[in-house]
Amino acid sequence: MKVDTARFLADLNDLRRIGAYKTGVHRPTYSAEDMESRRWLMARMEECGLDPAIDGIGNVIGRHRGPGPHLLAGSHIESQNQAGWLDGALGVVAALALARAGLPVDVAAWADEEGHYGGFLGSRSYIGELSEEEIDRLANRYHGKKLREALREAGLEGKPRLALEPGRHRAFLEMHIEQGTQLESAGLRIGVVTGIVAIWQWRIVIEGSQDHAGGTTMAERRDAGLTAVRLLAEIDRHFPTVCGPRSTWTCGRIALEPGAPSIIPGRAEILFQFRDVEEEVLRRMETRLRALIQESNRREKCPARLEPMALSRPALCDPALQSALAGAAEALAPGAWQHMPSGAGHDAQYLARHMPAAMLFVPSIGGISHHWSEDTKEEDLALGVEVLAKGAARYLAG
Repeated sequence: MKVDTARFLADLNDLRRIGAYKTGVHRPTYSAEDMESRRWLMARMEECGLDPAIDGIGNVIGRHRGPGPHLLAGSHIESQNQAGWLDGALGVVAALALARAGLPVDVAAWADEEGHYGGFLGSRSYIGELSEEEIDRLANRYHGKKLREALREAGLEGKPRLALEPGRHRAFLEMHIEQGTQLESAGLRIGVVTGIVAIWQWRIVIEGSQDHAGGTTMAERRDAGLTAVRLLAEIDRHFPTVCGPRSTWTCGRIALEPGAPSIIPGRAEILFQFRDVEEEVLRRMETRLRALIQESNRREKCPARLEPMALSRPALCDPALQSALAGAAEALAPGAWQHMPSGAGHDAQYLARHMPAAMLFVPSIGGISHHWSEDTKEEDLALGVEVLAKGAARYLAG
């Protein structure tokens, strides 16, 4: 078995030209650029001897024609808006390289991992966790187009959705850029992922009283905006006492109503999330969050309420797959790799509910991702796909 790293890098750069934006790409889910990239992928799959198909949610899967046991490998090829060229695409093109090297691999590009319409639509659909009712409800988070309309415009309406075939796949593999600085900071080139974080997303709504910014004294005010700021400051002060070593928390949005400079905000809405790979840590953080909101309601004039939006489950990577990848990393890059968790969500966490799954990371220059300047050294990309292939072969031989 020999991985053609030159062809692998050439494929990555060919795909990069579709939806090119500065040094990155702009391929939002179901856009013309996204659909062009899916057609490009199907052509490459045929060249590798796979049987490609696209389904009614946009998943592209190339099936290996030979006998099993088969691996399933891939990621996604749509992008965030005006974002990087490797996020997702790396895992799909790496899976192509495994198939081209002769490994018994089904190659997958899952739809909408980036969440333009719902998040992980393709992988969730494949494992039977995306209902027709949810498809009816979903709309684009940026411009509001309904998912059904987007599927129709993309030529996917009426196509059946592909589903997991029991017994076909022995395991799932996904190669990805790290999207952080741990590898680069340590001077390492490979990360064998131990687990994928859960993301717990919350909405915090604070009700105040809209009033005039000049005529209302400070003693009379019920300012929802100031209450929101004080609550977030308390969360940031208290979370370090309950979090884990790799926990993160983020306030991604604060919306004040009515949002005018001369009007006291009568309502504040906060979108807040925290992440960790251990459910016990997530529960501790939730308990502290609820206690801080309770204390805010005791102290403040503006009551706050907490609404859960999405509480995903962490996914631990399969030990046997980790061992195979670690052995390959040590053989090809001795001393230049480490075990590490994934701080971002990935399709692998959904496939892990139905089969052994694991991920492999390569460094991100400067830790940058979800931005057009995202990049990784070519020698690290080439090493990564070689480790992935050698690890896959070790696992199949085990």
